[in-house]
Formats: sequence, C-alpha cells, structure tokens
Amino acid sequence: MRSSFKAVLSCVIGAAVLTMTACGGSSASAPTTAAPAASGTAAPAGQAGEAPAPKAEIDRAGEFITIATGPTSGIYYPIGGAFATALGNAGYKTSAQATGASVENINLILKEEAELAISMQDSVMQAYEGFGAFDSANPDLSAVMRLWPNYVQLVTVAGTGIKSVEDLKGKRVGVGAPNSGVELNARMIYEAYGMTYEDSQVDYLSYGEAIDQMKNGQCDAAFVTSGLPNSTVSELAFSYDMVIVPIDGSGRDALIEKYPFFAKSVIPADTYNNKEDVESVFVYNILAKRRRRNGPWT
Repeated sequence: MRSSFKAVLSCVIGAAVLTMTACGGSSASAPTTAAPAASGTAAPAGQAGEAPAPKAEIDRAGEFITIATGPTSGIYYPIGGAFATALGNAGYKTSAQATGASVENINLILKEEAELAISMQDSVMQAYEGFGAFDSANPDLSAVMRLWPNYVQLVTVAGTGIKSVEDLKGKRVGVGAPNSGVELNARMIYEAYGMTYEDSQVDYLSYGEAIDQMKNGQCDAAFVTSGLPNSTVSELAFSYDMVIVPIDGSGRDALIEKYPFFAKSVIPADTYNNKEDVESVFVYNILAKRRRRNGPWT
C-alpha cells in the first residue's frame, strides 16, 4: 500500500473508531500490548546523499472500496458502515456489504470482491497459515489495524445443569452459523477441553437464533462471541435466569497454548445478571485487506 494511501486510510478509519467510541461502546476493555519495534535502524531525516521518497498521488474518486462487514443485525455491519462513511468523506467511493461475517469476509477479499474486511483474529490467522476453515495458506492476507476485543460468552439458563464446558456433553448447543467466527471459536474450545461436536447435539445457529431457541426450551446453551455487553444476551438475562458458563482451568490453558490469539479475560460482575466476575477468553477483531502487486492496495 502506498504511504500516502496508508496515511489517509489510517486517519479516516481512526476518525470512524473515535466517533463510534464517543457515541457509546463496550463498558469493558481488554488489556493491550505494545506494538513490536520496527526492525532495522531508521536513517536520520535529511541525511546527506539521501533522496526524499516521492509522494504518490491517488485519484480518490477513481477508487471504489467495498468493506465486507457482517449480518445487518450484528455489530460488524454498522461499524463497517461507519468506516465506509469516513472513507467516503475523504473522497473515495465506498460500500458496506452485509455478509456472513469473519470467514466469508476473508474469502471476499482473497477473491478481490472486497477491499477491506472485518474479521476475528482467529479467522485471520487460520486463513493466513492455512488451517481450520482454510485448506491452504494465504500469505497475501494482511492486517490493517487491530479493532476491539470480542469476549467468548457461553450462556445457558438455570435448570439445564450446565456449570462448566464439560457439562455440554449430551446437551443441545448452538455453536454459531457454519464457519462463522463464533463457530470457529466453539470448535476450538471443544477441542481444548478434549471434546468434539459429537459429544453434544450441536445446532449451527447464529447466537441470536440459538438464544431464541433457548427461550423456547429447544436449546440448552449457546456460544456468543462479541463485545460487552451484548444486547441479545442482556435481553436473555433480563427475562430469564441466565447463567454464564466459565471458560477456565486446564481447558483454557490448553486453548491459549495451542491458539495464542486467545487471551485470558473475565466478564466483569454486573455486565449482565452475574454478581461476580466470570472467567473467559477474548480474541481481537481485525480490519484486514489483501496485498496487491500494484495500486494503492499494495
């Protein structure tokens, strides 16, 4: 990506993030780590014999930027729309496309059917390295910036007897839409606890659908991966005796050891109807793109 385009993209997306944060965001935040230092030593500005780098001009009106987001009912869609608006205000032609979220978004940018995509970090790493939902590595996949953290929330209601991940055995569990970021999280958590989907009666439902089924007594638990608080989970906690199942112990340790894009976290007390902190994990969202040989997306 040319330096001038990168600067414009960083500024407008930063403005979009700040705007959405100012308008209200998650009440809980995750710890962040410092960015690694750049390799090599930078040459002093104005060093003798060094020619200044040429500035690349971009015809912004000639660049159409499609941002792959997520379902219209989820958070990716309005945030992608905010990015599109910010880029449009900077002079680019833009569109925020509703999608099935993480995995579909990555496939869209790899096929050059979108320029930017919001996706969970675990999906990005699977696509880059070629495991899980992706059969081969995709070294042209690139992260533009890290976004907000998504917390894995395993929810149930009192009366199911589910108090731990292991208690999902024999239960009806909503694991997320097939190959969605939520479903990939659920699959890896089952693995870390020495289980497979065969140990439960899994339904490939979005967490909204799974929670609706839970209200009707047709589902025992659901995986939700989102920021805090999640409005759908809040509604369940308001109307029902909801229980947040902890993700902790040796299973969590095994998960983080094998998939280090997960990190330990807690769902703070009073986020929902929980009176105490609940142990869990989080994974960041990433704004991703595909490297190109020529043009501003190089």
